[in-house]
Amino acid sequence: MANPLYDGLFGRHACKSTPFLHLLDGSTITHQDFLGRAAQIANVMQHLDLKQGDRIAAQIEKSPEALALYAACAQAGLIFLPLNTAYTVDELTYFIENSGASLIVCDGRNEAKLRPLASKQCAKIETLNADGSGTLKAKMQDMPTTFVTVNRTENDLAALLYTSGTTGRSKGAMLTQQNILSNAVALVEAWKFTADDILLHALPIFHTHGLFVATNVTLVAGGSMVFMPKFDLDVMVERMPEATTLMGVPTFYTRLLEDKRFNLASTAHMRLFVSGSAPLLAETHVKFEERTGHRILERYGMSETNMNTSNPYDGDRRAGTVGLPLPGVEVKICDAYGNSLPQGDTGEIEVRGPNVFQGYWQMPEKTAAELRENGFFITGDMGRVDEDGYVHIVGRNKDLIISGGYNIYPKEIELVLDDQPGVLESAVIGVPHPDFGETVLGVIVAEPGQSPDSDTMMDAIHASLARFKHPCKLILLDELPRNTMGKVQKNILRDRYKDTFPLARPKSFK
Repeated sequence: MANPLYDGLFGRHACKSTPFLHLLDGSTITHQDFLGRAAQIANVMQHLDLKQGDRIAAQIEKSPEALALYAACAQAGLIFLPLNTAYTVDELTYFIENSGASLIVCDGRNEAKLRPLASKQCAKIETLNADGSGTLKAKMQDMPTTFVTVNRTENDLAALLYTSGTTGRSKGAMLTQQNILSNAVALVEAWKFTADDILLHALPIFHTHGLFVATNVTLVAGGSMVFMPKFDLDVMVERMPEATTLMGVPTFYTRLLEDKRFNLASTAHMRLFVSGSAPLLAETHVKFEERTGHRILERYGMSETNMNTSNPYDGDRRAGTVGLPLPGVEVKICDAYGNSLPQGDTGEIEVRGPNVFQGYWQMPEKTAAELRENGFFITGDMGRVDEDGYVHIVGRNKDLIISGGYNIYPKEIELVLDDQPGVLESAVIGVPHPDFGETVLGVIVAEPGQSPDSDTMMDAIHASLARFKHPCKLILLDELPRNTMGKVQKNILRDRYKDTFPLARPKSFK
C-alpha cells in the first residue's frame, strides 16, 4: 500500500536539497528541510495518541510550520481542517464541535479562549505562532526528522473544508486524497507549471485557493514559492522580479495597478498571472494588459470541488468567462431537475469529476440534495456555455456572498442585526465592489417609532463575526420588497444598490 496524497505532493521530494520556500528574511527552506519539519510534527501527533481519521482543527497564521502541519496530517493519515484566522470563538465553536476535532492547533494568543472549548470536546490543544514558536514547535525539537508514512487509499478523507450556504448551517465538505491530488495534477498540466517556476505566494493557506491550488500545484511541479505571510504591496512589487507566476484574488490586481512601480519592466520575468475566488472586472483585465502586456487567466472553483474550469494557457483568455472545463471534469448547464439545457441557455451549473467532494460531513440530507447519484454536484451557480465551450457565470441561485474570496452566509449577519434594539428586520446582500468582487451591505427596517443606531449595530457585529463579514454600509428603509408569498426579494435590493461602493465602516444611515 501507499499514501497517494503524501507521496504525490511531498514524498516525491524526499532527500532533495532543492529550494521550496523562499522566506522574506532571505533564507530558503529546501524540500528536504521542509519534509523533516513535517515528519517531526507527525511524530508529535503520534505521541499525542492521535489515530488515523482524527480531525485536526488549525486556526493559525501562515508560516512554514503551518504548511508543514498540512503535510504532517497527510503523512500520518489525519484529516486536516484549516480555519480562517479571522473567526471568533463563537464561530469556531460550531466547526470544532461539528467536526469532532481531536486536536486544536491555535495561535498562543487565543489559547486561553479556546481551552474551555477543547476541554468540553475532550480535545487536545497545542499552540503555533506566526514566528513558528509555540508548544507544538517545542515538542517538535526532540522528535526525529523521519516518520513512517501511514498507508492510505485515494478514497480516504484528507481534509474538511467548511463552506457557507444561504440556508442552514455551515457545511463541512469532505475531500478525499484523490479529490485533492487529481486536481493539482490537472492544473499543473493546464497551466504548464514546471520545476523552474517560482510562485509568488501571498494567499492565506486556510483556503482552497492558497492551499490546494497554489501550494499543491507548486509541489506537484517541483517548483518553489516566495512565501509571503500575507499580501503586502511593497513586498510583492519588490519580490516579483524573482518570480515567474502569481495566483491572487482580484484585490491583488487592483492594488498592483494603483502602484506606478508595477509596470512592463517589473513583470518581464513573469509568465502567468492567475485570478480566482471572486469575479474579476473586465476593466481590470483591460488595464492589466495595457500596463504589463499580460492577460490574467481566470478560473472557476469552490471548496467542494477545487478547480472546475480555466481559461486556456495557450489560447484566448476571455474576460468575463471562467474558461473551459479542466481535463477529466464535466460541466453541464441544467434546469432545476438536472436535465441538460440547450447550448447557450442559462441554467444551473453542475460538475462531475475526480475533483468533486464526497459529501457534507454528518449531513446526509444536504449531501443528497446537492450531490446527485450520478456524481454531478449542483453548484448553485447560474451560467451558460457559449458556442466555443467557454463557461459564463451569470449569478447564483443562492444568496451566498463572496467577498475577496471568502464565503459569507447572509443569515448569520441578519440574525445579529435583527437582535439589535429598534430593529424590526434586516436583509443582507452582496453588492459589486472593485477590489473584493462583492462586499456586504445591510438593509434595515426599524420598529415603529424607533431609530436604531448604526454604530451600536456595527459594534455588535464586530464582537460576534469575523471582519470579512462586516457590512460596509447600513441602509435604512421603510420596508423590504416582498413577493406575493411574503418572501423578501433580495434580487430587487441587489439591483437597486448595485452601483454602491461602500465605505470602510458605516457612520450613519443614508
